Amino acid sequence: MNIHEYQGKELLKAYGVAVLDGYVAWTPEEAVDAAKKLPGPVYVVKSQIHAGGRGAGKFKDDPNGKGGVRLAKSLDEVREAAAAMIGNTLITKQTGAAGRLVRRVYVEAGCDIKRELYLSLLIDRSVSEIVVMASTEGGMEIEEVAEHNPEKILRAPIDPASGISGFHARKLAFGLGLEGKQVGTFTKFLIAMYNAYTALDAAIIEINPLVVTGSGEIYALDAKVSFDDNALYRHPEIEALRDEGEEDPKELEANKYSLSYVALDGNIGCMVNGAGLAMATMDIIKLYGAEPANFLDVGGGATKERVTAAFKIILSDPNVEGILVNIFGGIMRCDVIAEGVIAAAREVSLSVPLVVRLEGTNVQLGKDIMAKSGLPIIPADNLADAAEKIVKAVKEAA
Repeated sequence: MNIHEYQGKELLKAYGVAVLDGYVAWTPEEAVDAAKKLPGPVYVVKSQIHAGGRGAGKFKDDPNGKGGVRLAKSLDEVREAAAAMIGNTLITKQTGAAGRLVRRVYVEAGCDIKRELYLSLLIDRSVSEIVVMASTEGGMEIEEVAEHNPEKILRAPIDPASGISGFHARKLAFGLGLEGKQVGTFTKFLIAMYNAYTALDAAIIEINPLVVTGSGEIYALDAKVSFDDNALYRHPEIEALRDEGEEDPKELEANKYSLSYVALDGNIGCMVNGAGLAMATMDIIKLYGAEPANFLDVGGGATKERVTAAFKIILSDPNVEGILVNIFGGIMRCDVIAEGVIAAAREVSLSVPLVVRLEGTNVQLGKDIMAKSGLPIIPADNLADAAEKIVKAVKEAA
């Protein structure tokens, strides 16, 4: 689960992470009121959306072509910046062409920036450790740094059993070129950040940029905080921060039925049981010349109602030109899948090609149910056969 920058900073501040003062605003007038609480005379007005690259982004209706992060040197400029952002659609590298509607802004105090660094915490599953990543190339996307200047990325693995120590922080501080009291300040900052990471069950905390001021202070100028969905039951206070307006409506609907769904950009809808089989299904669709429109795992204990809901979610995507159902029935029974597919197809008036491959428990019963349904369902014998048939059917229907 993702949250907004201002929410992330509020959480981090509670653990002792140094952030600049700031306030969220829903209207230009509230933005001015927020600025009045700050020392000034420099303010920063930031669009709040769940996407990076806001500063370099562009608004659809902004003739000036300014980005989603703007410097303001007066209250009038704060009002002007907020008015240009709120209610407008911001397009960044991470939003895609559709962009994201800005519903609120964050008005933050300006500061004297001497250096911009990069700092993040995440899980390295290959070694089962928490890893601190740091770089002198703050303000840049870390993927670009990794591609063009990988030597500038510092890594410090931390065993979760023993936790972080001053050694980890000092080693990174020296690698970043920090000096004097900056080393101690950075050490305090990183330990506080680590404590927040573990206590909140975060998936990633990314500070980009981490700034060093002219006086040697260190602040999180930005904060991307994402949480492990599987641990949200332990954090109702974090669950309450969810902004459903920033999430795909199809993914929200899938969550109601405990379905694992991720929308993609292709044209072949997929309904599969098991994450590994779902990935293999997506791969073979690409192998046969098409693109998957989604990842959807109905799980091992799906009911007829869940299968029906999954089918309807797939068809709610206007880009879907065909559907491939690929089920290996172990815990999941093939007859339950067949009943769900038929019920959903009738309810939504199926108008795209549908290929179904069933194997496993009650497979013949499932095939018989579909054969007697009277619906134009194309049966498949194996995964390759299914992929070939759905790609061919979509091309013929085009």
